[in-house]
Amino acid sequence: MAMFRSLVASAQQRQPPAGPAGGDSGLEAQYTCPICLEVYHRPVAIGSCGHTFCGECLQPCLQVPSPLCPLCRLPFDPKKVDKATHVEKQLSSYKAPCRGCNKKVTLAKMRGHISSCLKVQEQMANCPKFVPVVPTSQPIPSNIPNRSTFACPYCGARNLDQQELVKHCVESHRSDPNRVVCPICSAMPWGDPSYKSANFLQHLLHRHKFSYDTFVDYSIDEEAAFQAALALSLSEN
Repeated sequence: MAMFRSLVASAQQRQPPAGPAGGDSGLEAQYTCPICLEVYHRPVAIGSCGHTFCGECLQPCLQVPSPLCPLCRLPFDPKKVDKATHVEKQLSSYKAPCRGCNKKVTLAKMRGHISSCLKVQEQMANCPKFVPVVPTSQPIPSNIPNRSTFACPYCGARNLDQQELVKHCVESHRSDPNRVVCPICSAMPWGDPSYKSANFLQHLLHRHKFSYDTFVDYSIDEEAAFQAALALSLSEN
């Protein structure tokens, strides 16, 4: 038994260290940016959730007031986005087969290789070509509902997109007690144009909150204070 254990131990010592899960065939997929779907280039990692992207791909997300991770949609601090140095080291260490010629190339050089690989170019040439929609001379129907801009149900202010409508109502009609129809919901196929919300501002913040938080700098503290004020107003009435 002792001899068997020593043989197993020596065999384990001779084995090379384990690489990433999936072997060579899954390496490129493991180190692919979720945005551009290519091997990482100058990767960066979001500190709060740990998701990794190409530095250039993540740049548009850093330009908005309250950025969200493109993968998990969690908010993050743009100041806590750092270079993914451990990923860069792995890109230089691991090799994977080219999807065209099957030659093994380090992941760090995969983009450059693919751009010059004749086999890959042949595969791309055989892909179906995009055919644009043929222009039509038929008139555009005039009764198509407008789902891009809305009118304020309180004062009638027009040409407000969803985020502008929420901001306008919060700033100008916070204490308005009238029951009104939500113009966003009523413009949808499933919307009821006769249904009046008992508390339209609450409805806006709960039903149409996602894109509002994405593009408008409306902090959680401000919302909590507003929710408390609304609850107090309802209790007094």
